[in-house]
Amino acid sequence: MSHDVSEEELRQAIRTIIRAIGEDPDREGLVETPGRIMRMYKEIFRGYDEASRPRITTFRNDAHHEEMVFDSGDYHSMCEHHILPFFGRYYFAYVPSANGRILGISKVARAVGYCAARLQLQERLAREIVEMLTDALDNTALGMAIVMRGRHLCKSMRGVKNNGDMCVSYFTGCFKDNAQLRNEFYQMVQMER
Repeated sequence: MSHDVSEEELRQAIRTIIRAIGEDPDREGLVETPGRIMRMYKEIFRGYDEASRPRITTFRNDAHHEEMVFDSGDYHSMCEHHILPFFGRYYFAYVPSANGRILGISKVARAVGYCAARLQLQERLAREIVEMLTDALDNTALGMAIVMRGRHLCKSMRGVKNNGDMCVSYFTGCFKDNAQLRNEFYQMVQMER
């Protein structure tokens, strides 16, 4: 947690919120809630802790591979507007340079998890993931693509109380410039659904 706020200040702030919604923070079921929320915040907002930043392992591209590499997985984040969860699937691809480096593929999920562990916008999240992985490859990848499908609880459980599904994409390099490659990526996304 932030060094600007003590644990006791955060505990009292959570107790104040519990009182503000009409509950008794001293009720048996809620006495330990401030501590649980503090531990949860430390975990789900680890993206603010530079020490938690993943080390993105890369390897020499000894095979001189220049074909698309595809990965997909789940993600969870928190909307910066209402501090409610949004979550879903990501679909990521990149084309390595024949003379560049390649990613350790599990590192994609680590980058997604770290970037998602902040108050976020889905659009910014997609861009930040691509930027982190681009930096890890020393800007040698020929292009990167990401599609993020998400369900936003701030839309489905409050306000309009409607379907909170949203999809964003972000492309660089050859994925931005080459419609055929972009379509091949979209076909792989469809196969994963």
